[in-house]
Amino acid sequence: MAENVMAQMERPRVRPNEGKIYLRVKRTVDVVGSLGGILVLSPVFLAAAAAVFLEDPGSVIFKQKRNGQGNRVFEIYKFRSMCKDAPKMQMQMQKLNELKGPAFKMKDDPRVTRVGKFLRRTSIDELPQLFNVLRGEMSLVGPRPLPTYETEQLAPWQRQRLLVKPGLTCYWQISGRNDVEFDEWMEMDCRYIADAGIWTDMRIILKTIAAVIKRKGAY
Repeated sequence: MAENVMAQMERPRVRPNEGKIYLRVKRTVDVVGSLGGILVLSPVFLAAAAAVFLEDPGSVIFKQKRNGQGNRVFEIYKFRSMCKDAPKMQMQMQKLNELKGPAFKMKDDPRVTRVGKFLRRTSIDELPQLFNVLRGEMSLVGPRPLPTYETEQLAPWQRQRLLVKPGLTCYWQISGRNDVEFDEWMEMDCRYIADAGIWTDMRIILKTIAAVIKRKGAY
């Protein structure tokens, strides 16, 4: 127990890049990138929405409260990849969690629909978050926002991820996603905060494209 406490205390504190030029360039890239993505991928949006509705009629967009920069709560948007009662089933399935830590991950989650499996493997389910980026709640690059009930369980050093705006992609996405242990994921987020810069963001975006194509760790 004492060793765990010491380990938590020894975690390095990170300082976010607050350079005015970087933040302005980052926001410009976010606005141009998200708006361009929404326009170019509009046929994909329509096809995905139709496929979700045809398999399981109901809302095609899943909304969930998550924590952003400064611990501010916002609603994230995703194409619904699970059955409509999935949130109610969460607590009953918690013991089946395959990831150590607050986040819930299960490779063969029975709540995921057939269309949902395809959307998840291709990351198409995340596309509606381009609207979150456009609204300024998220960035193209930054730590993935966690649900509020998971954020509440984070250790003090892990909460450093809330120092910056959450994003669509970060080191976690290009390093195996669900194949990465939770603590390692949190460490990657802290490393991103320390590394953040224009070229770091561009490199992550380019590597994300390759990761999406390979579908490594996506389920």
